[in-house]
Amino acid sequence: MTPPGPPSIDILALGNAIVDVLSHVDDAVVDGLPVNKGGMTLIGAVEAQDLYGVLGPGIECSGGSAANTVVGASMLGARTAFIGRVRDDQLGTVFTHDIRAAGVRFDTPPAADGPDTAVCMVMVTPDAHRTMCTHLGASIELGPDDVDEALVRESAVLYLEGYLWDPSGAREAMRRAIAVARDEGRAVALSLSDPFCVDRHRADFLDLVDNDVDLLFANEHELTSLYGTDDLDRAFNEVMPLVKVAAVTRGEHGAVIVGDGETHLVPAEPVAQVVDTTGAGDLFAAGFLAGWTQGRNLHDCGRMGAVAAAEVISHIGARPEADLRALMAERVPA
Repeated sequence: MTPPGPPSIDILALGNAIVDVLSHVDDAVVDGLPVNKGGMTLIGAVEAQDLYGVLGPGIECSGGSAANTVVGASMLGARTAFIGRVRDDQLGTVFTHDIRAAGVRFDTPPAADGPDTAVCMVMVTPDAHRTMCTHLGASIELGPDDVDEALVRESAVLYLEGYLWDPSGAREAMRRAIAVARDEGRAVALSLSDPFCVDRHRADFLDLVDNDVDLLFANEHELTSLYGTDDLDRAFNEVMPLVKVAAVTRGEHGAVIVGDGETHLVPAEPVAQVVDTTGAGDLFAAGFLAGWTQGRNLHDCGRMGAVAAAEVISHIGARPEADLRALMAERVPA
């Protein structure tokens, strides 16, 4: 196969284009809902309207797991792009403006009909954990025809979020993008996204990891769920022969990075106060991938991920508020 030419994009993400509504709630609110605390539950349009009505004051901002990642990576100097579906409505306009303003290339045309732009109600409890109820809306309309194959070929890394595997059309879009990336010799990265997402799609995710994934991102619960075990070491032993790099976060215990025949233990960065864990995994992937596409060693990539994650959990919302480049220059100098 002819070696691929130099990429014009460092990281191309496929993901759900979602507007987040973040609210602080008591545990009783979450306990009274048919949801898994700390996880993500898919809900319908009517349920979304009802839940929105009972939540208190909140913050509305563009979000979505993979979108958060490429925004963070863009803040660190990576050339990024995003493929995702919005509707031609007010929230779709907000999402499009926000992600482009962050320096991310976003060319997917909005849908002229069908469901409204997706929304995610993020309920943050006093322990700083976030429980998400997501109406996928227009994002479920993403399909194979939305995949810009030329853009995939131009991108060094194709980054996929596990959440996107739920809708069948989006699943086929991901498969098409993977096929193009593999044909071009580009790297494929996958975030497992959520333990309950892994439970729903374990067989498919195992197949992806076995055959298509170069870089795997997960937290310890997602990785152990993937291999049906409570033993993290056993899960690592299963995944290590299959991927080039596995980056696994462990909350306050930091992260474990396995690749190049080595294991790197990366401590968590100190945080004065954990306010909201929304986006922690997304920003870890952002820091890691920014470092990886810049040619940094795996330990430094992990450190960059930890710094970015620490910044985002220190405030409300899944997008960084501080100057990430300045933080990296101070804490993970090149």
